[in-house]
Amino acid sequence: MNRKRCVVALDVGGTKIACGLFLEDGKMIFQKTVPTNQESADTSVSQLVSLALEAVSQAPKDFVAAGVGIIVPGWVNHKTRTVWAPNISGWNHIPLERKLSNELPLPIVLDSDRSGYVKGEVWLGVARGLTDVIFLAVGTGIGAGILANGQIIHGHEDLAGAVGWLALNPRYQEIYSRMGCFEAEASGGSVGRKGREASGAPSSGGREDLLTAQDVLQAAASGDPRALEIVNQVAVYLGMGVANLISTLNPQMIVLGGGLFQSGNCLFDRVRQECVRWAQPFAAQSVRLELSALGERAGLAGAARIALDNT
Repeated sequence: MNRKRCVVALDVGGTKIACGLFLEDGKMIFQKTVPTNQESADTSVSQLVSLALEAVSQAPKDFVAAGVGIIVPGWVNHKTRTVWAPNISGWNHIPLERKLSNELPLPIVLDSDRSGYVKGEVWLGVARGLTDVIFLAVGTGIGAGILANGQIIHGHEDLAGAVGWLALNPRYQEIYSRMGCFEAEASGGSVGRKGREASGAPSSGGREDLLTAQDVLQAAASGDPRALEIVNQVAVYLGMGVANLISTLNPQMIVLGGGLFQSGNCLFDRVRQECVRWAQPFAAQSVRLELSALGERAGLAGAARIALDNT
């Protein structure tokens, strides 16, 4: 008797690891999230093994676990079969697939988190069924998952989508060498940094040093002039970045996700207005700009879809 397939999905981050077990129809029948163990590469890899095995144990009797899909916040080099993720201790071009294969008796598929986000939204989210979609993730950093003609765009060295490095300001600043212009000007981490600088907060030790992007957005909503100025600047940069993606790739939809877009539609509406000023007019007329429908679940759904498509 043929058994139906299910897959394990792992969404790995610097602070937490989410695990899910998905059926082929998209239903998630098991989910667990744990803090990322940052002691060493071996300890975090052991976490992935433990979570995957626990998920497999939850498979219904008439289902077989067909594979494990894993997305990571960094560089998944498919040529060298290594992973570089600077916010996870010890993940400095490690052979993650080989390490996991020694412990997991299942096919393993790796990809970047940005690829997972766009796959998730196309499978189960707001971009369901579309073939040309960009997921712009604006959180601590900025990255883009790119789907063109139904295929994930990886680029020659698997670095496609590193749009945090878009050059949007002709006045070069030293911080751009560490994270790129777009990310330095418009990521959630940078909004918090700009808020701390505007408030005169010390570089460390003070309560104001804990100021976050959400704090700045809330202050702007309350009419704080310094916060409003920051949000206006960020909206311009985000609009320019989105416009460049529209003009370059002519997608059906751009999905905006990540922590900076979880505060409602205020910033979203400003970005929509701004990108129209900069984008190729016909491409701008045809594209849909949407907020993520899956939120934090986009990564898990995408990891599952990647496993289903490649096992």
